[in-house]
Amino acid sequence: MYQSAQAAIKALRFTRSELFASLYILAAANGLAAKMILSVRRLGWMDAAVGTFEVSVIVLAALFVGISLVLADRKGDIHLADLVVAMVLLPVIALPIGAMSWLAVTMLCLYVLFFTQATESQNRGAVILLAATVPMLWSRLLFDLFANFILSVDASLVGWMLGTHRNGNIVEFADRSGTLAIFPSCSSLASVSLALLCWVTISESVQHERRAQDILWCLLACSSVVAVNVIRISLMGLSSAHYEMLHTPLAEIVPNVIVLLLIVAISVLGVRRDALFRA
Repeated sequence: MYQSAQAAIKALRFTRSELFASLYILAAANGLAAKMILSVRRLGWMDAAVGTFEVSVIVLAALFVGISLVLADRKGDIHLADLVVAMVLLPVIALPIGAMSWLAVTMLCLYVLFFTQATESQNRGAVILLAATVPMLWSRLLFDLFANFILSVDASLVGWMLGTHRNGNIVEFADRSGTLAIFPSCSSLASVSLALLCWVTISESVQHERRAQDILWCLLACSSVVAVNVIRISLMGLSSAHYEMLHTPLAEIVPNVIVLLLIVAISVLGVRRDALFRA
């Protein structure tokens, strides 16, 4: 059966890279579609579209770059283990559950990285795609486990900025007119995972040689997005009027753009030597 399947694949000139890329594309498309549908249901078409359906442009860029790297070297025959993995993952991807699609991406990336003799570009693509699953799946699971602690940290920083009391994830407005509740969608954790994804995407794109100081650049990127998020929430916490004005999809575009520019700039500065060398 395997020989007949392999013969059919060879007849179609289907390479290993194309098999992996096809699985990545199917899983990512299903995962993104599920996220977009939930966004439309929660916010409505207009607000969801303004907020890019709650999918960061960094995630989209990472998926594009990762899959492009997988397809960059279209060599190698498909092995029996590859077909077995594909047959296991396809039913998982077909489920109408976004999280399962990102789990499939994770499993495929780990298979490519640790159980195959993949090409350099396939490995780099797998690293980027594995990093893309963090904001789309794993950071959310991590948040579910440590939600109270994470929200309390955000609330403490906002309370310190405003000089007001906080109780759990609830912070008093600066004008004492009410309270502000910090919910998971406002947490800094999502921004931190995007900063790490941006770093991985850019560094793998330019074949950055890993160094000890990379940790400092990553910490700088993460700290900058946390600072922007805390300032954004603090501005909302000035009064109920500020909250109503700033807590809208349109108003969130500005801090989102600032976060994007910051983490891209910091990531590029961190890998600038490799980027200039490759150029």
